[in-house]
Amino acid sequence: MILNYTYRIYPDAAQQEQLLEWFETCRVSYNYALREIKDYIGSRKCAIDRCSLVSEYIMPPDYPFPGYGQQQNNLPPAKKKFPRLKAVPSQVLQTNIRRLHDAWDFFRDRGYGFPRWKKYGQLKSILFPQFKDNPVTGYHVKLPKLGLVQINLHRPIPDGFVVKQVRVLKKAKGWYAVIAIGSDIEIPDPVPHGHCIGVDVGLLSYCATSDGFVEPGRKFFKKLYSRLKVLQHRLSRKQKRSANYEKARKKVEAMHNHIAFVRKNYQFNLAHKLCDMADTIFLEDIDFRIMAKGFLGKHTVDAAFGQFRQILKYVGKRRGVFVDEVDHRGSSQTCPNCRIEVRKELEDRIHSCPECLYEVDRDVASAQELCNRGIEKHSTQGLWGKEIDCQVKGLRAEFTSAL
Repeated sequence: MILNYTYRIYPDAAQQEQLLEWFETCRVSYNYALREIKDYIGSRKCAIDRCSLVSEYIMPPDYPFPGYGQQQNNLPPAKKKFPRLKAVPSQVLQTNIRRLHDAWDFFRDRGYGFPRWKKYGQLKSILFPQFKDNPVTGYHVKLPKLGLVQINLHRPIPDGFVVKQVRVLKKAKGWYAVIAIGSDIEIPDPVPHGHCIGVDVGLLSYCATSDGFVEPGRKFFKKLYSRLKVLQHRLSRKQKRSANYEKARKKVEAMHNHIAFVRKNYQFNLAHKLCDMADTIFLEDIDFRIMAKGFLGKHTVDAAFGQFRQILKYVGKRRGVFVDEVDHRGSSQTCPNCRIEVRKELEDRIHSCPECLYEVDRDVASAQELCNRGIEKHSTQGLWGKEIDCQVKGLRAEFTSAL
């Protein structure tokens, strides 16, 4: 088992200056390695029946592709030519080159997303991949060539876990250390068991469950947009690359970080709340990237449903709750009680079935249908109908008494 714990660190002024210098050195080495890959590709673009009007052999024809092994072996001689590289720990430089080739392999696998240049100040993290001893000692974390850095160890590292690697991040809110801890413990993946619920997400209500729980919609970006708008207006009036421009830019960056932190904290709390309600959770397998291209795209991106789904799966695995995705097509147009099609427009917020006269909130009905499909997917055909029937009848009684 490998877990990532994020802690706030407080390097002093000298350590911050040294870290920023390391970031810039890693950025330059990243771009240099990317330049070698681009030169290799550019030297082989010209067709064999054409002259070199389009491209020339920047490298010899028998020159091998600058892979990870070759570029990593070029680091020791490069330190003699560029003494600046000696200040950075050797393993940090190696993992920086590894990052480039991970992006290159990802591009080759999916066919798009060619690695881009890192602009000044854009590379904001470095990785220390290996430690001989435990670097976390009380109130400090010991990093190579940097020394002891003060850390806020707000939660202790569990017994039986060892520190594998440490990634140092720079954000507008401050400095952070992501500590990867590992253990030989193997936890089996959860299986469908216990009480099952379906979860439907939306903009009017952030999520609704098949048990009738409805979480009100949240607009993280819109709530704090008034303050962000003022900061962006002040930034637009500053002269670019001036000291005041940099101060205003940092304030805008800090506000964006604050919005992201508020959203992520809310989603973690909501994921734990859902895991308290059930032992098995079924979600819809919708592609939210397509949903974000509609006329409500800005609000969809602000809600970050994809991130919430990933967080719910992570929290469920740690707590032994089975989380799976089911087919979402037509879930809001199907009656969860008699399973016939009931067409509804977007403004229709109450599900009313003309066949079985079952009435419930539209989002709750969609969540119940997702629960139906999840139970059909993971249980025997002879048992799932009884559980769903009892669930719908109980909700129908609650809904009738509420009216």
